[in-house]
Amino acid sequence: MTIDEIVLLLKASQANGLTTLQELILRSSWEGKTYANIACEADYGEERVKKVAAHLWQLLSCFCKEPINKSNFRQTLENHRLSKAHQQLVKEFNRAATAISLEFPSGPVSLNSRFYISRPPIEEVAYAEMAEAGSVICIKAPKKMGKSSLTLRLLAHAKKQGFHTVTLDFQQADKAVFASLDKFLRWLCANVSRELQLEPKLNDYWHEDMGSKVSCSIYFQQYLLPALSSPLVLVLNEVDWVFEYQEIAGELLPLVRSWHEQAKRVEIWQKLRLVLVYSAEILIPIKLTQSPFNVGLTINLPPFTKEQVQDLAQRHGLDWRDGKDADSLMAMVAGNPYLVRLALYHFVGKGGLQRDLGQLLQQATTEAGIYHEYLKQYVLALRDEPELGNAFYEVINTTSNVKLEPALAYKLQSIGLINLEGDCSTPACELYRLYFRQYLKKSEHFNNSHIERLKQENQQLLVLSSLDELTQLVNRRYFQTYLQIEWQRSARQSTPISLILCDIDYFKIYNKTYGNSAGDECLRQIANTICNCIKHSPNNSSFSYSKSMISSTASAFVISQRGDFREESSRVLVARYGGEEFAILAQVEITVAMDIAEHIRDQVKALGIKCEYPSIGGLPAAVLTVSLGVASVIPAIETEPATLVNAAEEALYKAKRKGRDRVVV
Repeated sequence: MTIDEIVLLLKASQANGLTTLQELILRSSWEGKTYANIACEADYGEERVKKVAAHLWQLLSCFCKEPINKSNFRQTLENHRLSKAHQQLVKEFNRAATAISLEFPSGPVSLNSRFYISRPPIEEVAYAEMAEAGSVICIKAPKKMGKSSLTLRLLAHAKKQGFHTVTLDFQQADKAVFASLDKFLRWLCANVSRELQLEPKLNDYWHEDMGSKVSCSIYFQQYLLPALSSPLVLVLNEVDWVFEYQEIAGELLPLVRSWHEQAKRVEIWQKLRLVLVYSAEILIPIKLTQSPFNVGLTINLPPFTKEQVQDLAQRHGLDWRDGKDADSLMAMVAGNPYLVRLALYHFVGKGGLQRDLGQLLQQATTEAGIYHEYLKQYVLALRDEPELGNAFYEVINTTSNVKLEPALAYKLQSIGLINLEGDCSTPACELYRLYFRQYLKKSEHFNNSHIERLKQENQQLLVLSSLDELTQLVNRRYFQTYLQIEWQRSARQSTPISLILCDIDYFKIYNKTYGNSAGDECLRQIANTICNCIKHSPNNSSFSYSKSMISSTASAFVISQRGDFREESSRVLVARYGGEEFAILAQVEITVAMDIAEHIRDQVKALGIKCEYPSIGGLPAAVLTVSLGVASVIPAIETEPATLVNAAEEALYKAKRKGRDRVVV
């Protein structure tokens, strides 16, 4: 048996399943950790851990019909196989659990998800490489192949090792950032500083005579890296976006390579571990000796194998051990992780346990099929780029391998539509061949009404992509775009703009103590409370409020102020800014923002969400509280919104440093 099978067996056989502590003891004991180490990780007393463990060994002894204890746990059970009765028990448990815990495949697979499929030896090799001084890991794969899910696990592993982590997503950078190399590198350094909670000191290290690249390197070498007590894992995500700006990419990539080379000579650079995540081949002329993509570890994420598809099916409560259904699904989608997961989600969610997979696959290429909404986005994109559409049309309508112009081939590969073997292009899967033959015709364009309908549907999808699914607030990406617009508006009108950052105190410990489900419910309650505080502010004698919907679910609030603003509309946006952090952006002056922040603090505390952490003393209260940082400014045209964000983050940091459960300006 594997440790996963043991955990599933105990979950299936116990009326109340397994507690978080019980599962931690099992997995840690399997790894050979001592009770003292387990107690430290779990924030429990060692005697409590031993008592819980003794009960587990007793349960396992009953299952195996022989004595099990901590010392022989792994050695004994690795040689056991699940009996048919136990296999049936686990199978029924998977079915029941899956029925209530299906996850729609959107974004990276969360760390605690049962649906993440590892692709050995990729994860272990990546973990080992990240431990090397000055290492570089390049993760390359088409979209929807699992890059974000793997990166999430690399970051979690790094944090577990005590490393600092920073992720920069280039697609979130404003277009203005790419105006020049200097502006881009300053943006990069400022964001790394912010993520590390270090004060940005660019002007102290930036020297015009030395140039941007040298200044950037000095900033890392003399300021950022020396300030850290442990290595820094820096993830540069969506590097493809930089490829669009050849002048910047042509300078950035050799710079990154030079940091890796310096680690061989300069000790401080050994602290930096780089992870580059991208989809497309680089077509920018650059010497091999200057490229970061041919050093360190390169990971090309492959499609799922048949065995991995069967494993994922089992986690959805399906018995596909005979391989027939796995073969049928792979014949259509060729092991594409997203397409496989989407099929299993719909298959099980629509009663797949009682019906044939064939019906789902027969409809897969039609408008009634489960892939239609996803694939029609490609149709629109290909019609917007006729040259790309014609190239793909040639691939799907030719039985032999097709040789395309390299730039077109690499672009089609990066979005996942074709496979490239040498210079020969083939459709990535049979689904694409069959679907696009119907909806894509060479040298013909959709009629205007059809194009308009697709654009409208695509816009709706963009709106949904701006939503945080859990809290139904807009997400950080939307917030950043909205901030840019409101900043420019305030600068033109010379009106104040205020930002409140609200962070739940000790939320990671709350999650660890009460579980992720309780944590999710807590986030929803606090999100609703913040929105209600905006609608029912203590200043309601001076304000009138009306709710404006960004979409059918994402909430923004419009506040009309009488008096100083002369009844001009002051917009207020509530967004989920991070894991347990919320942002409230308002066109109001500082005193009003302070009142709103205090009202939020009071009302969250009034929720009375119980939290007891035996291992922590000096808590601000016996119930969950929040800390808030407030900043306000009348923007000038030449300033950047980052000044407001940095000020609010600094205020929030001071609120937490002073004891939490407070508002700091």
